[in-house]
Amino acid sequence: MDFYDTRTIRSYSTSILLDNGEIREISNNFSSGAAVRALDGGSWGFVSLDDTDALDDALISARKLAGAARSRFPREKITLAPVEKPNLMDLPEVRESPDDISIEDKVKLLIEIEKSARVDGISSTNAVYSESHVTVGYSSSEGLDCEYTLNRIGFAISAIAQSGGNYQIGRESRFGIMGFEIFKKHDAFELARKAGNTAVELLSAKTPKAGSYPVILDQELAGVFIHEAVGHAVEADHVIEGNSILAGKIGEQIAAPCITVYDDPSIHEFGYYPCDDEGAGSKRTTLIQEGILKSFLHSRESAGKLGGTSRNARAQGYSRPVIRMSNTFISPDGTKFEEMLEEIKDGIYLIGSRGGQVNPGEGVFQFNAERGFIVKNGELSTPLRDVSLSGNTLEILNNVVMVGNDLRMNSGRCGKAGQLVPVSDGAPHVVVKSAVVGGSG
Repeated sequence: MDFYDTRTIRSYSTSILLDNGEIREISNNFSSGAAVRALDGGSWGFVSLDDTDALDDALISARKLAGAARSRFPREKITLAPVEKPNLMDLPEVRESPDDISIEDKVKLLIEIEKSARVDGISSTNAVYSESHVTVGYSSSEGLDCEYTLNRIGFAISAIAQSGGNYQIGRESRFGIMGFEIFKKHDAFELARKAGNTAVELLSAKTPKAGSYPVILDQELAGVFIHEAVGHAVEADHVIEGNSILAGKIGEQIAAPCITVYDDPSIHEFGYYPCDDEGAGSKRTTLIQEGILKSFLHSRESAGKLGGTSRNARAQGYSRPVIRMSNTFISPDGTKFEEMLEEIKDGIYLIGSRGGQVNPGEGVFQFNAERGFIVKNGELSTPLRDVSLSGNTLEILNNVVMVGNDLRMNSGRCGKAGQLVPVSDGAPHVVVKSAVVGGSG
């Protein structure tokens, strides 16, 4: 056996779901378990278990699996790149522990927040609160050890307005690595009202005529673009599998010079971790610097194969680690939003995200914005709904002509290989000189 590692995870979580003021669900979950990997030549053995007292037996099983795979299906020997040891100095603080607040008080608060979304014209609302407390321990045959505890907490509110057969939804959410002070950091009542007002305003919004326009992307949509269209294409497993338009482009100009993109698990956003699930200390990776592709995101195995630094192997729970983003964002530049409106004069301003599709191998994407505005003579005019942005990733990156000074991060969960992990993405406002905008169904 060439290498082995173990991860132990203990977690407890609480979630509350309200639907139109009624409690739909309150759940408490506790789990404890471990994941063990063993490497023999070119083969991994992997075992997950829900009994941390049985780690020795699990390691024997993982070794046997790796040995059997090696003898039956011999593969090229895997070389694991070295990793930087984690520095556990700068862990996020919890100022108000959610444990100190009763479930009754949490429910009461959520009911009041949901009520705020019920502005005139709203027919239906729901609200979600979630908190989790996770302790992760990592150790390897190379003597690397790391243990840390994180609190994640957040809330989401959605409101539906309807007129005849026309249904529109407004959503707002905030999640973070902190304690109950999240409700001091963000005005949940104001956000709930905003969700309600957005839904009502969308009822009378127009759908744009499809075509190419100069476009301003807000921070959320530009962040989703950089996560989906660029972030997945720089994950080294996609590069190795031949499923990335960015394969072989390190050192090349792939974007406008005003674009610099980072992935940074060390900042205290929702995708934060002090060490990844292979024990590598968290540190910023420069993905694009002034338009030039600088790096892919790596696990130890992919960094051993392609060169590079490993710090992005992540797993959901006891699953196998795969290469994932953390906090991915476009670095701010100096442009003010007002200057952007003047720059495009006549075009479209797109706000928020309702998901979409991306193919990192072909470099094509289509995202649905939550809403937008027609820009006329440098001013916001007609409100828009059912609006989408589509195109070619490299074309859009090269069509960016301005990057704002107002970086904002948004949090969520990213799915890959059947696993969900917490991430955040963000950007300042961004101007694209020409992009395809259409009605999204």
